Amino acid sequence: VGDIIDAKAQGRIALIFGNQDAMIIESELAKTWRFATLVETLEAYHGLGLRILGICYNTNNVFGGGILNPESPLTRAGRRLVEEIHKLNIILDVGGHTGERTSLDAIEMSQGVPVVCTHTNMAGLMPNPRAASDRLCEAIAATGGVVGITAFSDFVIRSADNYKAHGKLSPQATLNQHLDQYDYLKRLVGIDHVALGTDFNGGAGENYFVKTEDSVIYTPEMLSDGFPRLVQGFQNLSELGNVISGLEKRGWTQEELAKLLGGNWMRVYSQVWGR
Repeated sequence: VGDIIDAKAQGRIALIFGNQDAMIIESELAKTWRFATLVETLEAYHGLGLRILGICYNTNNVFGGGILNPESPLTRAGRRLVEEIHKLNIILDVGGHTGERTSLDAIEMSQGVPVVCTHTNMAGLMPNPRAASDRLCEAIAATGGVVGITAFSDFVIRSADNYKAHGKLSPQATLNQHLDQYDYLKRLVGIDHVALGTDFNGGAGENYFVKTEDSVIYTPEMLSDGFPRLVQGFQNLSELGNVISGLEKRGWTQEELAKLLGGNWMRVYSQVWGR
């Protein structure tokens, strides 16, 4: 955390390395199927700078279930992975792409350690498969962790209830619909557990074109076809001011905004990584 503070003081950008799932660990583990390989691989990535790690990316893996299989539990290998993540003081990222049952199992193992969801949206407002339930958000908050809100339009406006009516392309979510996400989460778990988790994908280009009928990891109720769109008024970091002014108009205080805009993340970083 001291490195982040120093970088800001010098007018520089601090970059944190994270991975949205543990497939980088699974690919090495599959060569031997020995727990020692899991441990050695995770230690190696930590040595290279890995500081945040998720478990699954939408589909199941050897460690647990993705959001497409929300009832799949954390596996035996997954429990060992969670143990090693905490031993190395890596931040555990649950929810988002990892299924609810696996996430709750991992949280249950994480006594006394803040656990986060780096980027998701509120299923209580729109039950998109990528959104987190109230139960999961409350469980994350109970660890002292934070939940980051994405700016992905479809996660705010598309779901199993409406995707057929929307067809292959849902309407673009408005800024106010995006701001509703922060208000909802703040009411649910309190301001100390609300954060930005924009999920911006600048520069992804043609590699990020989605065609759900041919996708293993995305479904029609999750995403529209084409290039994923962000909400109106918050399509890149230069438009962050729209979010700030919008929340100010809704009565958010400067103290609350400071926590949203990085203070809550820094608290968790300090608790897990140290100063």
